[in-house]
Amino acid sequence: MASDGVTENCLGWAARDPSGVLSPYKFSRRAIGADDISLKITHCGVCYADVIWSRNKHGDTRYPFVPGHEIVGIVKEVGSNVHRFKVGDHVGVGTYVNSCRDCESCNDSLENYCLKGSVFTFNAIDADGTITKGGYSSHIAVHERYCFQIPNEYPLASAAPLLCAGITVYSPMMHHKMNQPGKSLGVIGLGGLGHMAVKLGKAFGLKVSVFSTSISKKEEALNLLGADNFVISSDQQQMKALTKSLDFIIDAASGDHPFDSYLQLLKIGGIYSLVGFPSEIKFSPATLNLAKRTISGSISAGTKMTQEMIDFCAAHKVYPKIEVIPIEYINEALERLIKRDVKYRFVIDIENSLK
Repeated sequence: MASDGVTENCLGWAARDPSGVLSPYKFSRRAIGADDISLKITHCGVCYADVIWSRNKHGDTRYPFVPGHEIVGIVKEVGSNVHRFKVGDHVGVGTYVNSCRDCESCNDSLENYCLKGSVFTFNAIDADGTITKGGYSSHIAVHERYCFQIPNEYPLASAAPLLCAGITVYSPMMHHKMNQPGKSLGVIGLGGLGHMAVKLGKAFGLKVSVFSTSISKKEEALNLLGADNFVISSDQQQMKALTKSLDFIIDAASGDHPFDSYLQLLKIGGIYSLVGFPSEIKFSPATLNLAKRTISGSISAGTKMTQEMIDFCAAHKVYPKIEVIPIEYINEALERLIKRDVKYRFVIDIENSLK
């Protein structure tokens, strides 16, 4: 049952200023409402968004700022109207925790594209006027609509990166029908998102080629992640040999890079899906028009597809490659993330280290 008007002290780690340095922080979560669940957080994935908002890169950070939007844990309390979850369930919370629930997007289970603006899991103003605080914390209260069932057999630590990295690539792959066995997929950027694109591509039965500027990633791409082909993108001969050979490309690189050289690798009618955030996109219109190619963007997904993705990963034993860390290591982990020194997602062991 919900606790009437009672809030619990919550322990988290927060940044206080644009230095982005995180340290212990106590705050109060709101009491759960009739439609909410209270989740004891066991693990939280570390996304580059945590760096961006900790350091006020967009100029809109509300301090003290608690990062984390790849949240998993165990239900410890449910509101009186909650029917999808019970105490003890394994549950995940992703990049948003509320939406208007009344617009065309919300009615189509595309809450992440809510026309009135979805409420992000951190640094947003919720319906009750409070500032949302993320998963680098001991527990969280969330409306059941924005929570996802995690099968008991799926490890909680591995489930965390699915809530952002996993769904961010799964969503465009499903939207553009990239789940057709035998088709060919190119993946640009072998980080948290890119490595999930490789794993999902293989689970879909695709022939997967990884593109990188670094030969050092060849062994991990082929042997660790199971890619079929590895291409040095700066090698013009290798790139030319693949002209018009790919059905799809997932571009997860956030650094600035050329687009024409990759677009030319797509077959007639091929699809290029951008999930990274380079500072600009430049390409020749002819590269699209003369081969009927499509370029599109995407972020995360609505609640229906997110649950579908979790269920798919559980059924096909798709697990992110993670490095589990204690919360005390988070500042070093964020520095390593900036240097791309992680294979391929940090996951904080909240349950055993946040004291």
